[in-house]
Amino acid sequence: MKVREKFIVLSVLITISIFSISRFWQPILWSFIVIAPLILMGIFDVLQTKHAIRRNFPVIGRIRYVLEAIRPEIMQYFVETDTQGRPLNRIFRSLIYQRAKKENDTTPFGTQMNVYRSGYEWMDHSMYAKNSPKEIGAFPRLVIGGTDCKQPYSSSLLNISAMSFGSLSKNAVMALNKGAKSGSFAHNTGEGGLSPYHLKYGGDLIWQVGTGYFGCRDKNGGFSEKGFKEGATKEQVKMIEIKLSQGAKPGHGGILPASKNTEEISKIRHVKPHVAVHSPPSHSAFSNPIEFMYFIKKLRDLSGGKPIGFKLCIGRKQEFMDFCEAMIYTGIKPDFITVDGGEGGTGAAPVEFSNSMGMPLREGLVFVYDTLVGFGLKKEIKIIAAGKIITGFHMARAIALGADGCNSARAMMLAIGCIQALECNKNTCPVGVATQNTSLMKGLNVEDKAERTANYQEETIHSFLELIAAAGLDGPNDLKREYINKRVGINNILTYDEIYPYIKEGSLLSINTIPDSYQKFFKLTRVM
Repeated sequence: MKVREKFIVLSVLITISIFSISRFWQPILWSFIVIAPLILMGIFDVLQTKHAIRRNFPVIGRIRYVLEAIRPEIMQYFVETDTQGRPLNRIFRSLIYQRAKKENDTTPFGTQMNVYRSGYEWMDHSMYAKNSPKEIGAFPRLVIGGTDCKQPYSSSLLNISAMSFGSLSKNAVMALNKGAKSGSFAHNTGEGGLSPYHLKYGGDLIWQVGTGYFGCRDKNGGFSEKGFKEGATKEQVKMIEIKLSQGAKPGHGGILPASKNTEEISKIRHVKPHVAVHSPPSHSAFSNPIEFMYFIKKLRDLSGGKPIGFKLCIGRKQEFMDFCEAMIYTGIKPDFITVDGGEGGTGAAPVEFSNSMGMPLREGLVFVYDTLVGFGLKKEIKIIAAGKIITGFHMARAIALGADGCNSARAMMLAIGCIQALECNKNTCPVGVATQNTSLMKGLNVEDKAERTANYQEETIHSFLELIAAAGLDGPNDLKREYINKRVGINNILTYDEIYPYIKEGSLLSINTIPDSYQKFFKLTRVM
């Protein structure tokens, strides 16, 4: 007799037995309150055909699914070490929480890192270290805006990276923006458009315009000049960022699940409510590098001369070089370029794209910086690094590789209460950060989390500047690749300028000075 047939017979016998003796032993009848649901559950398991484990092992087989459901929590709280967690390990998560709360963020008894493993990195200090930032005074700022920019923006060195209202709850957006206001740093809206929650507290905004043109979209889904001008000329909007691609899913386009596309969000984005919204993988407003440069000029004119830049995760190197040639050909240059890393970010993405598409941040930064230098364009264009920027060392490494400033998304989410539950794409975020469920988002207190956002940003910049001072440097502009070391073998250490040698300024403008690493790209079709 098969297991499921035995279970049915046993269930029937137990039921008959309980009713037959209940006249003499009443407590048994009360036990049926517990036993009956288990019997019904078992019968259902035996009769269903989707899950073999439940069909062969009724009731008991369900334990497997319960354990699988809580596996992430078991791993995070009981199994993983402080250095093993993914995407962010416990050391970094704890550091963010401590800085957000302005608690003691020092560590006792030495590093937990294995300093002899391949990939370990460190920064050179100097015997002639400078004074700490608290003694120096105000934090340095970064002025963004080229010769054609009429309204340059004085930016912080660390800002909030792109996260849309829709992906994040309104409470999360308000907390981030109020924190940005109090800390004098910028808040990137993400491609979901300008919402009332971005504007409520008056924090500086970087308005991101993606392939879906949310917030500046016509009835056919194309770019609307009128809609863009209305948003871009708002006082809080300090810069405009054209999103070409993002590290989480380069070449794919954004995803807003139907469960998050509420009536309110659909009105802001100018789309139908309660349906999944997929941004196109590419822009419809331009189709080649020359058209892209003129699109940049159009946005600069419509915004009244505000800084215009674009964000991308590097894919085909040739295409970025085509952009540079188009800049030279048209005389139109962006004011900044945000380089996102293929490490992924806060956006929900197909696994293959998140794991295996796009150039990681470090290589992307080096390539963008070197290419701009090679074409003689870097002086007018600032580079912003976005991709797992968590600590002051991450900022130092990015700036040493070629960035002028940094953006952070995941760290800012943790600062406002994210516990890395990895449910951002399910609308079930337990702390109300990445959900549109009102019963969950009400737990996120805007006032408290705004203060924590500002605290984390301030403490991280302070930590970064302390590293600069410890290296004996006068400021971030003095930080070069030679100051960062990387172990590439058990007894082999290289500095980043040895791993990624600088190229000479203007070397890509003449066929006689092109570095060997760029030669193959010049054999391909060019813009001009």
